[in-house]
Amino acid sequence: MKTNLPLLLSLLLILLFSSCCFATQAHYYKCTTDRGTVFSQFPCGSNATEHKIKQTNVAFSDPNANHVKTLNELERKQIIRNINAEIRSQNHTLAILSRDRDRAEFNQQQRLKRILSDSEIKKVTKDIKKQLKEINKRYARDVKKVEKQIDKLEKKLKRYE
Repeated sequence: MKTNLPLLLSLLLILLFSSCCFATQAHYYKCTTDRGTVFSQFPCGSNATEHKIKQTNVAFSDPNANHVKTLNELERKQIIRNINAEIRSQNHTLAILSRDRDRAEFNQQQRLKRILSDSEIKKVTKDIKKQLKEINKRYARDVKKVEKQIDKLEKKLKRYE
């Protein structure tokens, strides 16, 4: 009887390859003792139960997955979150500037309520008007600067949305 040696050899290799590389089995034992549950690769007591683990070396790959797109989307969302946080921060800065201006104006107005002579009232009124003008000028400059930053951030946000 004549055998085809290359065919037999290839079948043997396929059989060995499929049994050793694609699936392996491992055994472990589970024992319940007075100290708790113990897992071991050897029987650990008379009440040991044998369990099998089947492991396959087939790598899971989703053919429809585009990881670059996913990472770009995550990065885009993070950028949007950061820009929104920066816009909130700038709006908070505007509120602080407004409060500071109101407090400074209030302090200047309180100066008028002191008991002063007519000449002192005129002098203080002139000084207060000068101070209020400076306060409003500084406030307008700071608000303009912050609003420019907010506009720039909102334009940047629109590019990512």
